[in-house]
Amino acid sequence: MWKKSFLVFLFSLSVQKAALGCERLRKPNEFPSPRLRSQTETVMRGQNVSLSCFQQNISLEITYFLFRGEKCLQTQDGKGEPMTFNLTVSEAHDLGPYKCKVQVANCSKYSHPFNFTFADPVTAPVLNISVIQAKTDRYITLRCISFNGSLPIDYIFFEKNITISPVISRDVRKPAEFNITESNTAEVKEYRCKAKNKLPDHAKYSQPVTIPSTGGDCGPFCLQLLLPGLLLVLIVVILILAFWMLPKYKARKAMKASAPRVYGNTPMEAGIYANLCENQADEKPVPGLEPNQCVSSAQDGAEYSQEIHYAAPMFQQVAPRDQENSNNSKGGYVYSELVF
Repeated sequence: MWKKSFLVFLFSLSVQKAALGCERLRKPNEFPSPRLRSQTETVMRGQNVSLSCFQQNISLEITYFLFRGEKCLQTQDGKGEPMTFNLTVSEAHDLGPYKCKVQVANCSKYSHPFNFTFADPVTAPVLNISVIQAKTDRYITLRCISFNGSLPIDYIFFEKNITISPVISRDVRKPAEFNITESNTAEVKEYRCKAKNKLPDHAKYSQPVTIPSTGGDCGPFCLQLLLPGLLLVLIVVILILAFWMLPKYKARKAMKASAPRVYGNTPMEAGIYANLCENQADEKPVPGLEPNQCVSSAQDGAEYSQEIHYAAPMFQQVAPRDQENSNNSKGGYVYSELVF
C-alpha cells in the first residue's frame, strides 16, 4: 500500500515540475510563439514552395510540427535555426491554412495561420501610342495592357531603359495610360512598358515602339506641304514621258507595218534576177571564153526562178559598124564588146 502511495507522490512531483517549467517557458522572452513564413504568398498551380518556421529561443531543443488545417504534415527536431518544410501546391486545399507548432517538453505554442493564393502569370503586354502634333510640341499618350494574368496588374512605362512613369495599378482589365508632352525634336523616341502581378518572377515587357523624329519645328508641316507638290511633279513627269514616247511608238509601229517581211528569198528578190542560164542556152559561146557559170537557188511558193548569175567581163576589139562610117565622123573609134 505504501508503494502505491509513493508512486503517486513521484508522479505528482513530476507534474508539478513540468507545470513549473511550462509556467517559466510561457514568459514572452523565454518561449515566444513561432513565426511561419514563405518567400511568396502567390503561387501558380503545381508550384513547389517552402515554409519556414522560426523560434527565437535558440538554446532550446525544439520539436517542430507543420499542420494544414487539423492534419499534421511533417515533424522535425532542431535547435537554434529555422525549420524549412517543402511542399507542392497543386489543388485548392493545398492553399492552407498552415500552422507551425513548436514543443519543448510538455509545453507547445502555435504560429499564426498562413495561406497561399493562386495566380496566373501575365502575358507580354501590348503598347499602343497616339500622337497629337502641334506647331511646337507634340502630345503623346502611351497605353499598355496585358490580356492575361491574375489581377491586379502593375504597369511601368520606359523610354528605352529609363523609367518615365510611376507604378500604375489596374484592378480591372483595362489599359494603363501615361501622357507625355515634349517639344518637336529630330531624335527618334523608343518606348516600352512592363506588366507584373503578384507573381514576383513573371514580369513581362512589351515590344518597343518607335516614334519617328519630326525633323525640327517645321518637320510635319513641311512634310504635309511637300507631299502634294511631289505627287504633282511625279504626275507631270509621267505625262510628259507618255506624250513624248507615244508618237515615236506610233511611227515605229507604222514603219514596221509598211516594211516588207523577208523570209529567205522573196518574190521581190526573184523578180530582180533573170534566168540568165536559160537565156544563154541558145547563144553561141565566144571563142577563147569560158562558159558562163550560174548558181541556181530553190523556188519559193510563187514559183519564181531565183537564180544568180556570176560572170567576168571580157573585152574584144571589133570592126566599126556601118552606120558609124559616115562622112560626119571626125576620128577613128575602137570598139570593144563586153561579153558575159
